[in-house]
Amino acid sequence: MKNPLVTIVTPSYNQSRYLEQTIRSVLDQDYPLLEYFVIDGGSTDSSVDIIRRYEKQLSGWVSEKDRGQADAINKGFRCASGEFIAWLNSDDIYQPGAIRKAIDAFQQHPEAGLVYGNVLSIDENSQPFNLQSFKPHSLPDLMAFNIISQPAVFMRRSVLEQAGYLDLGYHLLLDHHLWLRMAALAPLVFIPETLAAARYHAEAKNLARTADFGREAFKIVDWMRTDPALAPVFEGNRRRILAGAHRLDAFYLLDGGFYAAALNAYGQAFRYNPPIVLREAHRVAYAFLGLLGLAKLRGLYITLRTRIFQTFKKPS
Repeated sequence: MKNPLVTIVTPSYNQSRYLEQTIRSVLDQDYPLLEYFVIDGGSTDSSVDIIRRYEKQLSGWVSEKDRGQADAINKGFRCASGEFIAWLNSDDIYQPGAIRKAIDAFQQHPEAGLVYGNVLSIDENSQPFNLQSFKPHSLPDLMAFNIISQPAVFMRRSVLEQAGYLDLGYHLLLDHHLWLRMAALAPLVFIPETLAAARYHAEAKNLARTADFGREAFKIVDWMRTDPALAPVFEGNRRRILAGAHRLDAFYLLDGGFYAAALNAYGQAFRYNPPIVLREAHRVAYAFLGLLGLAKLRGLYITLRTRIFQTFKKPS
């Protein structure tokens, strides 16, 4: 089969500590037809120096103020000419062979609008501590806030353009909002491979703004209720969707240390769909421990789990 052109976009802002590793993970892919754009938001650290070091290998780059991450990514999308497209944030990295595996999946599934895979969780020193394993999902699954990990998502550009680019009104679940719009137009396909690594560090928005995820989840709920393509599906899955939104809220509230609020959100999720909470009974227990001042026990467990993962399960 032919090798179609693939476009990768990296939005960047003051991530010089990680940016070069991100760029290298794209340029070192074994895929022959690649265009790569780096869209920097006017960084004040050494990011521009790093970008200039690789500019001959880039299809284009810019460093200028923008209206946030979604705006930067959309700028890159407008430059794209690839049949397939993805974005990789400036603190994440692709695993070797990721792009070729994604394109193989598209060629095996010509009906797919997007493909996605598993993601390795890494810390600020690039040490892995968990593997985010996913499974095949349908549109109703996504509507119920079964999240797929953005670094391991690749899109068919024609479906992306039909769905529209990222909505600048979203800052945390901007990717999930896009996946929903695309999944309403074409199927999504899961690849049981680890395609990327997502970096977790103190400055990452998923750790810095944990209390805001629930607000965006319920904003998406309100949108789904009235969207012509999603409203009929919403009515048939209402309780499951509402439970999923509350569960997502609880998940991030717990990670942010808001134990009482997390328990309340889990209670709301249980009211709509008990099984979804029972599957996370261990996290409910963590919230109770936090309320009792015993949050350190969870920290000890996570430390032990990380050591076991790095010793026995770390990908080669």
